[in-house]
Amino acid sequence: QVQLMESGGGSVQPGGALRLSCAPSVYVSTYYCLAWFRQAPGKEREAVVAVGSDGSTYFADSVKGRFSISEDNANNTLYLDMNILKPEDTGMYNCAAGFGYVARRAYRCYKGSVNYWGQGLQVTVSP
Repeated sequence: QVQLMESGGGSVQPGGALRLSCAPSVYVSTYYCLAWFRQAPGKEREAVVAVGSDGSTYFADSVKGRFSISEDNANNTLYLDMNILKPEDTGMYNCAAGFGYVARRAYRCYKGSVNYWGQGLQVTVSP
């Protein structure tokens, strides 16, 4: 059973920064996509960022220029660095992963075609 191990999150003031990380509990495949989704109270879940093993990436327009992603391939970990946080970034953030050749593009994950979900991390941005 694959689990997505998430860490990070918390509370921060507007303009602050947080880092989230996500790593599969076991190695699954050379081909994969990883993504972070978020859901704010009363709103639908939305994809925030995604990365594919083919090097493709996706960023929601609302986070471009503020959020960045990086991978530690040795530990199979995806990091999401969130900067210049705004109150509208508040929500539950979930890591998601897709595995297999067809999942190698970021597009697959940001469209929600994933195999696994993490438990979720709360991010709160408030004065």
